[in-house]
Amino acid sequence: MSGKKPIFLLIHFLIRFLFQHADSKFHDQEQAVLLRLKQHWQNPLSLEHWTPSNTSHCTWHEVVCTNNYITQLILDNKNISGTIPLFLSHLKNLTFLNFYNNNIVGKIPVALYNLSKLEILDLSQNYIVGTIPDGIDRLALLSCLKLDANNLSGDIPAAIGLLPELRILQLNDNQFNGTFPPEIGNLSKLEELTMAHNGFSSSRLPSNFTQLKKLKELWISGANLIGEIPQMIGEMVALEHLDLSSNELTGNIPGSLFMLKNLKVLFLHINSLSGEIPQVVEALNLTFVDLSQNNLTGTIPVDFGKLDKLSGLHLYFNQLSGEIPESIGRLPALKDFALFSNNLSGSIPPDLGRYSALEAFQVASNRLTGNLPEYLCHGGSLIGVVAFDNKLGGELPKSLENCSRLRIVRISNNAFFGNIPVGLWTASNLQQLMISDNSFTGELPNEVSTSLSRLEMSNNRFSGSITIEGNSWRNLVVFYASNNLFTGTVPLELTTLRNLTVLLLDKNQLNGALPSDIMSWKSLTILNLSQNQLSGQIPEKFGFLPGLVKLDLSDNQFSGKIPPQLGSLRLTFLNLSSNHLMGQIPTEYENVAYATSFLNNPGLCTRRSSVYLKVCNSRPQKPIKTSTQFLALILSSLIAAFLFASLFAFITIRVHRKINHILDPEWKFIHFHMLNFTESDIFSGLKERNLIGSGGSGQVYRVAANGFGSVAVKRISNHRNSDQKLEKEFLAEIEILGTLRHLNIVKLLCCISNDNSKLLVYEYMENHSLDQWLHSEKKAESSSASMNHDTCLAKWAWRHMQEEKPIVDVLDEEIKEPCCVDEMCVVFKLGVFCTSISPSERPNMKEILQILLGRNPRWVCGRKNMRHAEHASTPLLNSSKSDGSLASCNG
Repeated sequence: MSGKKPIFLLIHFLIRFLFQHADSKFHDQEQAVLLRLKQHWQNPLSLEHWTPSNTSHCTWHEVVCTNNYITQLILDNKNISGTIPLFLSHLKNLTFLNFYNNNIVGKIPVALYNLSKLEILDLSQNYIVGTIPDGIDRLALLSCLKLDANNLSGDIPAAIGLLPELRILQLNDNQFNGTFPPEIGNLSKLEELTMAHNGFSSSRLPSNFTQLKKLKELWISGANLIGEIPQMIGEMVALEHLDLSSNELTGNIPGSLFMLKNLKVLFLHINSLSGEIPQVVEALNLTFVDLSQNNLTGTIPVDFGKLDKLSGLHLYFNQLSGEIPESIGRLPALKDFALFSNNLSGSIPPDLGRYSALEAFQVASNRLTGNLPEYLCHGGSLIGVVAFDNKLGGELPKSLENCSRLRIVRISNNAFFGNIPVGLWTASNLQQLMISDNSFTGELPNEVSTSLSRLEMSNNRFSGSITIEGNSWRNLVVFYASNNLFTGTVPLELTTLRNLTVLLLDKNQLNGALPSDIMSWKSLTILNLSQNQLSGQIPEKFGFLPGLVKLDLSDNQFSGKIPPQLGSLRLTFLNLSSNHLMGQIPTEYENVAYATSFLNNPGLCTRRSSVYLKVCNSRPQKPIKTSTQFLALILSSLIAAFLFASLFAFITIRVHRKINHILDPEWKFIHFHMLNFTESDIFSGLKERNLIGSGGSGQVYRVAANGFGSVAVKRISNHRNSDQKLEKEFLAEIEILGTLRHLNIVKLLCCISNDNSKLLVYEYMENHSLDQWLHSEKKAESSSASMNHDTCLAKWAWRHMQEEKPIVDVLDEEIKEPCCVDEMCVVFKLGVFCTSISPSERPNMKEILQILLGRNPRWVCGRKNMRHAEHASTPLLNSSKSDGSLASCNG
């Protein structure tokens, strides 16, 4: 026995030595894989500490080792660019692989499926393309698969349903355009399933999804779902978050849905659901219910008053009727209440706002009666009151007097009366006050909120003078005050509002002369002072308002001549009728587009009969006595001169046509402005050296027109046998274009056409860049301080956001105003997403429109916050910036 012991120890030592040697060799191999990864990704700065040294790679904070083997590789948010290499599969012991939020491109390599021990795979928020490769069921231990926010396409493979341990499956925000398999319903341990925002072919929600008894979150919004919600959905007893919004679902809402005890969030908005909302509600853990933008009828369930945890209730854009249950007004957690655009009647629950910190109150476009609840802003958290187009009346509630967070009040078209509370005028955050079409009385305050940008108060009974004192009105952009009882003059202080774009003071009792000096109306686009008692002359300074496109001074007592400076404006609408003006109208307005702009001014005249005014007389002629012989001589001379001129013109035209290969004599000349040039001036310039552009429809020439400077001539060829109906339609459209007047539309001066071609003559404008238009008066010396990122502007903007720098720091100081900063930040973010490298990252035009209208903040917030941003705000409060994602300029 004593001889065997040394042999046993020797064998044990040899085995241990061999294992240690093997471990050491494998350890070195794994480090080599990591260093090769770094090199494959072009040595990113985030991995610069990955260097060969005596220190084990297991100490690198992106690497987790178990028993000296790499088991976790955590590379999220590392700004890594490139593909996933095949040799990554050499890390055989990986259980956790995380590439979240990088710039990974290319396809998912099948070699990843060799990582048979993998439990968590996160490739989300990258630019991966292609399909999910077959064979994913080889990852039998996988419990979490996150592929969301990439550019994956095709079908979701049925093999995913063969992953028995899968608990989390995130496939949302890709470009899947095939189908999703019902086999997903076999994943008995699944707790989270997200497939939202994909372009799946129209599919029904598989009925076997109701077998997912452990599923807590089901998010399949914007995925082309059709058909009805399965009645058996009530069997998904663990469900907490259900979002099937923005699909084409039809039918009724299953009653079993409101019996789910664990359900917290229910989003079914933007579908075609019909019928009544289930009246029995036992899902008492609900915190947010959104059934808006459907075809729901019937009444609001009284049982909603039992939902003590409910913070948001959206039922807008349906056909609901009846009264709002009073018990809803006593819900202790209610913050967001939106029932607008229904057929609701009766009074609003009087306790609304009394027991909860109400933030958004939106009941517009119903048939509600009575008063606004007295306690609306009792909690001091109210951001918006939107109740226009109802039958509400009485005075405004006292609680609005001390409502500092209030940003928007829209209560137009009701029957409110009395004075506006002083505290409401000066609420520190108030941006929009829209109270038109009521019976309010009182006077304008001297001071308003410095945040106020929109004030609409038309069609009320406000009186007194328009007095603007101090600096509190400085951010006003829109001011509607038509059809009130205002008296006195238009104050000079009103012209100091540099942000003002629209001013409507028509149908009041204003009198006196207008201010001769316009202090700062450079942004003004619409001015209506009609139907007052204003007198004196029209100020010459009106002609120096570069943005003015609509001007109405009709039905006043203005006298004197029309300032010729008005002719430099590009007005789309002008009305100076029913005044006491005299003299010749500016030549720019002597065309049919302004035919009714000067009516009922007996002293006005024109040189052209196209305007409904008398023709201005030429200089008075003194009567002269001439002999018969002298008259005959003059007449003979004129006839001879006429015949000679006709013969010369005939020969000239024939020769000119021959030179220019213009063989068809039937030219039609339609002019829309007073012109100093003729057809021949245009024909003579249609030469190769004057060609400045060409395209599918014709060529564009720059032609020097006699006495008019340069014009742009577009020559369009057409077939001789073109349809006469199409020809008439073309001429009609051209006439419409010729009458358009807009600051951003180049003037169409005239149209010259025959059977062979058409010549469209436009005002010529140099093709300057946007930078030149915005900064022509100064060079941007400071631009180098913020951007060299020779860098592309889009990349620079993207990098600025990635580094979470404040957007407000890069806004142009020349146009940055406090009232517009939020909107500018939204447009900046939108621009970044619109210029994303990947098409799937860019919003489509429909989404862009919704974003600019404030109805879809998802893209503006960025992909990281999409799930929660979709309910950041509702349409009627889009200007209130109730969600930080829209209002923030901090990146």
